[in-house]
Formats: sequence, C-alpha cells, structure tokens
Amino acid sequence: MAKAYWISMYRAIHDADKLAAYAKLAGPAIQAGGGRFLARGAPAKTYEAGLNERTVLIEFDSVAQAVATHDSAAYKAALDALDGGAERDMRIVEGA
Repeated sequence: MAKAYWISMYRAIHDADKLAAYAKLAGPAIQAGGGRFLARGAPAKTYEAGLNERTVLIEFDSVAQAVATHDSAAYKAALDALDGGAERDMRIVEGA
C-alpha cells in the first residue's frame, strides 16, 4: 500500500490567534491519526511560479488513513477553531 501525503499551503493568515488555536488542536489530532510531520514552515527557496507560502507536509501510511484523520471529530474541532483565521490550499496525494 502506498503512503499518502497531506500537503497544506497557507495563502494568507488573517488571525494569528485563530491559527495558534488550530495548531494546538490539529497537531495532536493528526498525530493520533497516524500522521508524521515531515516539514512545516516557509519555503527555503521557491522556483518557477512558486509562492513564498507557509507549507506543511505530513506523511500517512495510506490515503484512507489521511482521509479518516481529516474527517475525524478531533480534526473538525481544529478546523472550527481556525474559522476564517487563514486561507489555505490543502490536498492529500498518494505516494509513488
């Protein structure tokens, strides 16, 4: 079974307090779902049409595990805490 990667890019942060509240809940929810944080922060370097956006890369053992974590009550609580505090682009990608 191929691993899965949860990738989030933060296009804009509107409320740092809401983002902090989200992070406090999201980290434990993601780790409880089997997620492993591989990278998070601003890009070291961008190329081509790349944007200098905060990026988070999380590895899961499968797409099903990543989706289940995203759809969990614990992660929903984190999203509720974020509530407009940031504009994000998020996707789950199956590993090669």
